[in-house]
Amino acid sequence: MTGRPILAVLGGPNLNLLGQREPALYGTATLTDLEALCTRVADELGYDIDFRQSNHEGDLVDFVHEIRDTASGLVVNAAAYTHTSIALHDALVTVAAPVIEVHLTNVHAREEFRHVSYVAPIAAAVVAGFGAAGYDFALRHLASLDTHREIHRVHP
Repeated sequence: MTGRPILAVLGGPNLNLLGQREPALYGTATLTDLEALCTRVADELGYDIDFRQSNHEGDLVDFVHEIRDTASGLVVNAAAYTHTSIALHDALVTVAAPVIEVHLTNVHAREEFRHVSYVAPIAAAVVAGFGAAGYDFALRHLASLDTHREIHRVHP
């Protein structure tokens, strides 16, 4: 980390299998590819990235608690926990900065149970169905919401 403001990215269960698990649905980008994309975009915008993934609900809640007062924004792909975790919802409510929900697939065109999100009611925006590019969109939108952005921008 360079001491610049931080944009946090949080990934939920099974995202560690990206590129291997159902590539026709989720694409061929790996979690490492997503982290590299997020790091590149954040750097371009003048931010550092705190990028984490866990298959464990409590770990996700703990991460939210860690960054809730320090991150300039949070991108969260809670994966299956999007539709089930009241605990994660309750943690996200405490985040001072904007939160953006991201999904690689269009969850609204999938199974009925995926149509309910415990994250969306507290999110500044929801990005779904754009694959890895959704993370790029989300980070750029978070930067646009940062009221101190001019201070953080990297100038050529």
